[in-house]
Amino acid sequence: MTRPPTVAQRRVIDAADPVTGRLRGTESQLTALVKRGLAFRHPRPPHDHFLTPEGHRVRQGITQAPEPDGLGKAPASTGVFAARVGGEEAAADAGPARRREVHSAWQGLLELRRMTNPGGDVDRPCGWERAHLVRAAALALEAAGHGPAGREGPGYRVRETPQPEAVAVHEPDGEALRACAATLEGAGWQVSEHREPRGGTRYLLASPRRA
Repeated sequence: MTRPPTVAQRRVIDAADPVTGRLRGTESQLTALVKRGLAFRHPRPPHDHFLTPEGHRVRQGITQAPEPDGLGKAPASTGVFAARVGGEEAAADAGPARRREVHSAWQGLLELRRMTNPGGDVDRPCGWERAHLVRAAALALEAAGHGPAGREGPGYRVRETPQPEAVAVHEPDGEALRACAATLEGAGWQVSEHREPRGGTRYLLASPRRA
């Protein structure tokens, strides 16, 4: 697990605006939070800094163990909240506490869209999602109630692909796969269904919609 924020960084996180997640701190503190994925710098003047969904989770004192990394595997956790991409041992844990965490993270992501998309558009992905494709798509699925796969068994799995700005979504049940497609489309993703060259198994390719 990555080391926790320093005392000074934690004070900056705790002092963030409770609604927008806007941060105040020294340039070095804010830069360090950006490098750790806990904050992002708004691309437009005055270039304020805001908490990412992971930063909001740290503010609430919620952490999560790391996961395997690599193409075709679940990406490593930052040590704070991460949507379940499928394949984690903890994927079976879908109790009330987890549902509250996911709901809060999704609301935080919608706020990021409102703060960073032109015109405050919340119907399409923002820059943070484009930089964290697998985790963003997985959060949209988990927030909508889809079940991630465990180490074995049914459920969705979101994985990186060699294609720029696209993730693959695997779900062995055909009806559940179509439901995943509908959820991602509703969350502002462009989705197409494909078959694997070997075996013909169906899967989805999903990319963040730009307009």
